[in-house]
Amino acid sequence: MCLAIPGKIISIDAPDDTFRTGKVSFGGIIKQVNLCMVTDVTIGDFVLVHVGVAIGKIDEEEANKVFNYLKEMGEVEELGIAEEGKIY
Repeated sequence: MCLAIPGKIISIDAPDDTFRTGKVSFGGIIKQVNLCMVTDVTIGDFVLVHVGVAIGKIDEEEANKVFNYLKEMGEVEELGIAEEGKIY
C-alpha cells in the first residue's frame, strides 16, 4: 500500500529548475521534498508527499482532513504533531 502525507510548502529552491526541491512542513516537522512532479506549486500550497516526492497538489481543507485521518490511524507518529488539526 502506498501512503502519501499532506504538507505545506514553506520554501522552494531553484524555482525555475526542472529538478527543484523545497521545504515542506508536516505538523511543524520540516522535510526537504522533490517538487519536480508538481510544477505549478508555490509557497503556501499544500501537496501530497510520497517517499520524499510531492505527487500532487491539494487544497488546505482536504490536506487537514487527510492528515487528521492519518493521525487517527497512527500513521504519522514519527513526524511529531505540532497542533491538533493543522499540518503546518
